[in-house]
Amino acid sequence: MNHDVRTRPLSPTEARVLATLMEKARTVPDSYPLTLNSLQSGCNQKTARDPVLNLTEAEISEALDELRQLSLVFETSGGRATRYEHNFVRAIGVPEQSAVLLGLLMLRGPQTAGELRINTERWYKFLDIASVDAFLEELQDRSDEKGGPLVVKLPRAPGAREQRWAHLLCGPVDLSVPTAATAGSRASEDELIALTRRVAALEDTVEQLQNQLNDLRQQLGA
Repeated sequence: MNHDVRTRPLSPTEARVLATLMEKARTVPDSYPLTLNSLQSGCNQKTARDPVLNLTEAEISEALDELRQLSLVFETSGGRATRYEHNFVRAIGVPEQSAVLLGLLMLRGPQTAGELRINTERWYKFLDIASVDAFLEELQDRSDEKGGPLVVKLPRAPGAREQRWAHLLCGPVDLSVPTAATAGSRASEDELIALTRRVAALEDTVEQLQNQLNDLRQQLGA
């Protein structure tokens, strides 16, 4: 399985579909596995996505077919609609913490260890930045026998204090083009994490209501 992924990098659409399933499994477990409709909404979210995409159902269905062939996604039957779930941890052969970091990198692009610690709050609560760094370095030093490195540390961008990390699931990254530095925040890390939790709770509530509404519409044939 590792060999398949390494020799056939994921397309950006496949990466978005896979990472969205990984995210929703943790953030809205009551609505998971996802229907195609819910998956499309998640893939095309305007927040917590970089880049923002506008994928059609056909594009997502095609990506799901490809991901199924790589054993990265399973189709499950239940209720009236077909649902989908990811198989990332087992298929790629990485710990849950590493999968969380890779999922966030696929959804939101290159990030520093500090940004990843804050952004993964809804998925997994890392003890500190050092633990995030440790898992990233393990992914970077991954042996060829296991499929090779899955992340790379990018050159420091002009004006940036920390280097960012990028995933390699879609193939090599151009290291000659530094990513733009994000503006520094005066808020402490604890304040950002607290704010992230509050926003996440609101987003989860809205998403669960939206999924319930979508399911109700399907049942009524609307």
